[in-house]
Amino acid sequence: TIRPVRRSYYDPSSAPGKGVVWEWENDSGSWTPYDMDVGITIQRAYEKQHPWVDLSAIGFCYVIDFATMGQINRQTQRKRRVRRRLDMVYPLVSGTLPKSQSWPTSPGAAAPPPVPACACPQCLLVMSVKATVSAAGPGAATLQPRKAPPAPPTAPKALVPAPGAKAPDGMATVRGSLKPLAAQGGRRQAASTPALSSAGSTTSPPGAGSGKASRPGLGTLNRSHLQRLAIAQSRVLIAGVPTVPVKNLTGSSPVNPALAGITGILMSAAGLPVCLTRPPKLVLHPPPVSKSEIQSIPGISHTCRKTTKKQAKKGKTPEEVLKKYLQKVRHPPDEDCTICMERLSAPSGYKGPQPAVKPDLVGKLVKCGHVFHLHCLVAMYNNGNKDGSLQCPTCKTIYGVKTGTQPPGKMEYHIIPHALPGHPDCKTIRIIYNIPPGVQGPEHPNPGKSFTARGFPRHCYLPDSEKGRKVLKLLLVAWDRRLIFAIGTSSTTGESDTVIWNEIHHKTEFGSNLTGHGYPDINYLDNVLAELAAQGITEESLAQEKD
Repeated sequence: TIRPVRRSYYDPSSAPGKGVVWEWENDSGSWTPYDMDVGITIQRAYEKQHPWVDLSAIGFCYVIDFATMGQINRQTQRKRRVRRRLDMVYPLVSGTLPKSQSWPTSPGAAAPPPVPACACPQCLLVMSVKATVSAAGPGAATLQPRKAPPAPPTAPKALVPAPGAKAPDGMATVRGSLKPLAAQGGRRQAASTPALSSAGSTTSPPGAGSGKASRPGLGTLNRSHLQRLAIAQSRVLIAGVPTVPVKNLTGSSPVNPALAGITGILMSAAGLPVCLTRPPKLVLHPPPVSKSEIQSIPGISHTCRKTTKKQAKKGKTPEEVLKKYLQKVRHPPDEDCTICMERLSAPSGYKGPQPAVKPDLVGKLVKCGHVFHLHCLVAMYNNGNKDGSLQCPTCKTIYGVKTGTQPPGKMEYHIIPHALPGHPDCKTIRIIYNIPPGVQGPEHPNPGKSFTARGFPRHCYLPDSEKGRKVLKLLLVAWDRRLIFAIGTSSTTGESDTVIWNEIHHKTEFGSNLTGHGYPDINYLDNVLAELAAQGITEESLAQEKD
């Protein structure tokens, strides 16, 4: 698949230009930043002192309430916390460079006015390298040797691994000065680093001929040399010394070790230790499982279920269906109908196809007590699935059995002999959804038009505990009622007429939680039970399905 890419520039007055980051709290209690365009929209409304902002204009069914700092889902009414924090301006870098400490543009450039010195590691690094380059003269790229600060008497001695010893996989530290590397490494360093060109001798600092180790010019090191130099530096371990993290160096391509080497050299000029870390890995799937290890789930028949399409009973008109859920109101209250926004004492303002109901009749839903024009309720029912159910447009109370528009597919479920993070005492229930692409039916947004199904089969995971099995049973009810998926516009890719999740969250990461869709997550099972209840699926639904 070939997709276009682009790069964007952001105005300095926008959220990324100011370093403002908006984040929402995910199910695991950690914070996830909004997409850049969403954050810009939220910040713009925040700066204008709006009480709230509706994100439906940019394709998201959420409202951000600044008074409570909450995100409200317009469909399920679920609320999450949001927060606004200040970060470094876009693009994110390891440190900021104040204008008063900018690099000299030419040898004769005017010196900037003196400012109070900053003691942060980044500024120390910038000022140290700046002073080194200035002292070497224009065009020189040599770093002057720095004396290593004297170690405290109680500081542990740095350890040097034997030749060929492998550095720890997750962490490698680099001595702030290359002088101890030359003094302690000896032949080991010579065996693992490239031979340095003698061209650097023309710009060697004073005292280089006295036998002291000197640093080579950066111009004499190509990508391969920098990569090997970074590896040599990583073989020197520091014990008991605070480190400065260097972020955004992920992956294992040749470019990133080169960048790591350059960063190590620059921070060495400031006498700072460097900590090169690897980010945690995304673990989507469990280790391979053989067919003999897969088990059926006790108390649940079969291991596979296909979508079935349920329709309302024949011969039932919309008026007959709604009659079960309504009470007629002879004296309407002095308020608006929340469907047509006309007064209940006036005729319905619905202008579409006219139902066979008088426009001035008013009815009250028996469970929640909300009042609407009968004309409006019949029109709303005709625009839905016509499955014999009704959902109050005000409070979302469900009358009857709600069904969805999920396209045909297959759901498999079984137990695998591996434990999820946070659930070490039980095995795992694996659910596999598989929906093929096809053509939209009359209940879908664009009947007769083809739809896509990206990312199938989709693997999801539940702990094989009592509550995990309860969630699975309710998910089977949701599958039978066609409520797990729908056809619409993807909030991730922006693609329309594709299969999307339908407000019932699933965990698709097996051994990590980097995207918020994995484990550990102590609140997930309770949250998904609440989402199922919002779709009208509770323990009572299990008894209804048996009937």
